[in-house]
Amino acid sequence: MRVLFGIILGVCLTIGGAYLYDSHNALDAANTTVTAQKPMVNWDIVNSNWQILTERARSEWNRVTG
Repeated sequence: MRVLFGIILGVCLTIGGAYLYDSHNALDAANTTVTAQKPMVNWDIVNSNWQILTERARSEWNRVTG
C-alpha cells in the first residue's frame, strides 16, 4: 500500500512541478520582449489526450454496465 501511495504521490509531484515551472516561465515571457524559453510540456496536447482518455473510459464503463 505504501508503494502505491508513493507512486501516486510521485506522479502528482512531477506533473505539479512541471506545471509550476511552465507557469512561471509563461509569466516571465509575458513580462519581457525577448523570446522566452519554450514550455517543458505542451499543455494543449495533454488536455486533448486527457479528454480522449476520459471519453473512452466513460464509453467503456457504459458498455460494461449497460
